[in-house]
Amino acid sequence: MSTALVRPDVPPTTSTASTASGAVRDRLARLVGDPAPGGHETPAPNVFAAGCASRVVLDHVTSKWGVLVIVALAETGLRWGELRRGIEGISEKMLAQTLRILEADGLVHRDAQPTIPPRVDYSLTPRGHELAVHLLPLVRWVGVNAGDIVGGR
Repeated sequence: MSTALVRPDVPPTTSTASTASGAVRDRLARLVGDPAPGGHETPAPNVFAAGCASRVVLDHVTSKWGVLVIVALAETGLRWGELRRGIEGISEKMLAQTLRILEADGLVHRDAQPTIPPRVDYSLTPRGHELAVHLLPLVRWVGVNAGDIVGGR
């Protein structure tokens, strides 16, 4: 794994137990696409590794609000107020925080118009659209199965 993808606060493990579980880690890494993609010297991120930066991105794009914002923007850009009204239950603080995070991750584009009153539109970047293509089937699956899952408790 590339040192650029390892969090410095998570030390590498070298115990006998970690050696014994190496086969499991290797199998899980292959499941998500590790080792290195063709033509690259550094291995692909392994979301199963404790120190992998991909876990930060996974946390952002799979948070409840992150998923809902990305899916809400999948077909068209929306203003902040439209997002707030469309995603029931999200607080102003959480919407603002989620949009900032997704913008910093390069998934959402913020377009502030210099008008009075100010107009701010949000839309997905090409990378955000690529992600939405994967999230939409998940959200649809959840919607279809939620009643049986929650009702079966």
